[in-house]
Amino acid sequence: MLLELWKAIVIGIVEGLTEFLPVSSTGHMILVGNMIGFTGEKADTFEIVIQLGAILSVVVLYWKRCLRLIGYKDKNAPVSPNGRNLNLLHIFIGIVPAGLIGFLFHDYVKMLFKPETVVIGLIAGGIFMIVGEKAMPKLNAPTMDDLTYRQCLYIGFAQILSLWPGFSRSGSTIAAGMMTGASRGASADFTFLMAIPLMVAATGYDLLKNLDQFTSGDLLPFAVGFVVSFIVALLAVATFIKLVSRLKLTYFSYYRFVLAAVVVIFMMAGRL
Repeated sequence: MLLELWKAIVIGIVEGLTEFLPVSSTGHMILVGNMIGFTGEKADTFEIVIQLGAILSVVVLYWKRCLRLIGYKDKNAPVSPNGRNLNLLHIFIGIVPAGLIGFLFHDYVKMLFKPETVVIGLIAGGIFMIVGEKAMPKLNAPTMDDLTYRQCLYIGFAQILSLWPGFSRSGSTIAAGMMTGASRGASADFTFLMAIPLMVAATGYDLLKNLDQFTSGDLLPFAVGFVVSFIVALLAVATFIKLVSRLKLTYFSYYRFVLAAVVVIFMMAGRL
């Protein structure tokens, strides 16, 4: 039990530190999990569950925005110059494509949770992010409230790419948002806000689908990993989101390429 708790804490820390950077938190958890011997169907489900812990820290950061989405009137809320205001339909449009594909191909997606596919995702995602950075047209959505329904749909389709481990949800969606003319900050804010309902649904579905594989002894490691990822993410979320909003995606792409090379070396040496 102590060994499992230690592994849960390590994976929880990795998730909390990487969830808000376009480097693929799932990819990092898979790689670290393989290094410490935390693999298998339960480990795959664990990695999905604790992502919800990290995502819930976004609720703390965006709590006023979340309340406004469900009808709360905030007199001090900034108003978009073009009169637009982000609403639940924007969020719904953004999450439907990946949610639908993830539901229909759930078992196939889980089969991709291995180092070899993560390497492919790291490289492909890095290239996609560079393209997004270079192909950005004239800015038309400086803030999240300026996003149109069409832009949200494009971002939603790009989120399908993140179902491949290593590609990165934030990397694919921020890059796609920039390709439509949204600012880096607007794309990042929308990405993390729409992740809340998506991860709630993904976690609930995965737990229900694999419920028969768990015992009461699995509850504590899951709870510990969940809490650790939430606390670490809570400490990092504001700083990391600002970092992603200001730094070019190209820098994160370079990190991904280096990590992919290191992983290949480890695999060739039989360490992964």
